[in-house]
Amino acid sequence: MKTIIDSIQQDDPDFEGDGYVSLSIIYAVMSILNWAAPSVISVIGPNFAMLIGGVTYLLFIMSFLIPRTWLLYLASVIIGCGAAVIWTGQGNYLTLNSTQATVSRNSGIFWAMLQFSLFIGNLFVYFQFQGKERIEESTRNLVIWVLSGIAIAGLVVMILLPRPKKNTETDMPAERQQGPIEALRGAVKLFFTRDMLLLTITFFYTGLELGFFSGVYSPSIGFTKQFDNSKELVGLSGIFIGVGEVLGGAAFGILGAKTIKWGRDPIVIGGFLVHVVSFFLIFLNLPNNSPFKDTMDTAIITSSKELAIFCSFLLGLGDSCFNTQIYSILAGVYSENSSSAFAIFKFTQSVAAAICFGYSTALILYGQLAILLVFAILGTASFVIVEWKVKKQALAQDSAGEEKK
Repeated sequence: MKTIIDSIQQDDPDFEGDGYVSLSIIYAVMSILNWAAPSVISVIGPNFAMLIGGVTYLLFIMSFLIPRTWLLYLASVIIGCGAAVIWTGQGNYLTLNSTQATVSRNSGIFWAMLQFSLFIGNLFVYFQFQGKERIEESTRNLVIWVLSGIAIAGLVVMILLPRPKKNTETDMPAERQQGPIEALRGAVKLFFTRDMLLLTITFFYTGLELGFFSGVYSPSIGFTKQFDNSKELVGLSGIFIGVGEVLGGAAFGILGAKTIKWGRDPIVIGGFLVHVVSFFLIFLNLPNNSPFKDTMDTAIITSSKELAIFCSFLLGLGDSCFNTQIYSILAGVYSENSSSAFAIFKFTQSVAAAICFGYSTALILYGQLAILLVFAILGTASFVIVEWKVKKQALAQDSAGEEKK
């Protein structure tokens, strides 16, 4: 979006839209309306909620065919509304179609399918934009129409999705039927429980690192002029973030039956270690002022583009570790009010991402990495505390069941 907008501005001086302002609007609207999402889903259900959300994504993409500053920001508000509904709706839909035995597998498969867009989308854009300093209108429109076609195909799939079955054989508590006001009250009440407050620290970290790898890291590579063809590396970085996300999600999907036995905490701890390694390598490999503008400054070591792309892969892999297990614990532990749980997750994550986009405009790279490290430690510890409590409760229930037999 940032690349396309910069090219539009070169063709049309009257267009004053800004990609970062658009992102800020999207995340601000999304974070606020996440509180209303459970109420919406209680009325229209997850299927229709996902479809409505998907339509807003299509409208946002197609708005670039008519480049107007006011239209960009209006479309940002609209997709912010849709994002709140679609994220909460798909979390609820995932829960309703899972059991305790399949929830980790389903979370992994969902995450791999979702993040495959990073790989395919960036690969397509990489070849379309390759070797171009300015993206002319014909290329921009081709990209927009292709992405719109994919969005329309996704909407067709959503229409064909079956409604969640009322499965009496599932071992997960059924979603409570609530009215819109009761759903809102339930979300607020759930937010202030001890376990959810602990999990919000993990949610907050995922929002910070989402903002970093989606809005800071890849452009920082592009600004590092120690690399040859640094602008082309931006697309490659996005591709390898996607590769890490897809491999992580696919692995946890395939191994879901085994990972549920080990628990979620080893995977989150593994994601933490992967991210710590990536932060340290980025600290060594990129100049301190690389997030801001083109720079010829040197890093602590001789900057390596191979190492930079490897760090992109690590960022994606670690992110998949955190997010798949967050989906698993929310769907498994909060199945009675999953729409509220997922709304709280996306609210906290969106606020953190907005904060990251805010401070990244002025804070040096090393400062950003320090913030990420602190919250990685806190977020991992808080998740492990909740997961250990869940394990303890599960063991107690199993023991009670054996005694009855």
